[in-house]
Amino acid sequence: MSEGISPTAMRTLNPSEQTPQETYKLLVGSVVPRPIAFVSSMDAQGVRNLAPFSFFTVASANPPIVCFCPMVRGANNNNLQSTKDTLRNIIATREFVVNIVSEEFAAQMNACSADLPPDVDEFEVSGLTPLDSELVRPPRVAESYIQMECRLEQIVHVSTESLGGSLVLGEILRFHVREALLDNFRIDPDKLHAIGRMAGSTYARTTDRFEMERPK
Repeated sequence: MSEGISPTAMRTLNPSEQTPQETYKLLVGSVVPRPIAFVSSMDAQGVRNLAPFSFFTVASANPPIVCFCPMVRGANNNNLQSTKDTLRNIIATREFVVNIVSEEFAAQMNACSADLPPDVDEFEVSGLTPLDSELVRPPRVAESYIQMECRLEQIVHVSTESLGGSLVLGEILRFHVREALLDNFRIDPDKLHAIGRMAGSTYARTTDRFEMERPK
């Protein structure tokens, strides 16, 4: 904290008076920790893609729907297309897999966050193992303890501007969960070792937890 600033002082910020990059920093620093959707997809020609997305959550349990938000790349994108390969693949095939990220393969996940050309297979780049899905064409990540085969439900294109995004909703057709994690459909967090995204290059573990009962 800067010297002389009261710890209770508030600063009001107007997004319309800021750059998109400044607003992005506020968002990713405030909405934390964020779970990571490690999404495997495939284009119409069968080229595999694997990419992490930290704008990710659950939208419905009946039917089971998860959602994540691919963002539009900024201006300096090394001449790559502004939309993510993942989004283009899902539009073309309407299928994807969400793999939950555990700390054991965090470095390999991070390798897949690089901006790579569409014809590059991130499974090969990262050394992660593709595993055949049951109902969709994109493979699962064998190293992931929880994998969700999804069929596209809906895409909401929120903004096509730089750092804008699209909301991708997918219905889960199959859950694949390591047996050791399951107890009456409950997932043991001590065995999952899930990680979350903070701002910048910072990640969070999920080992420091506390409980509160919901009021009745």
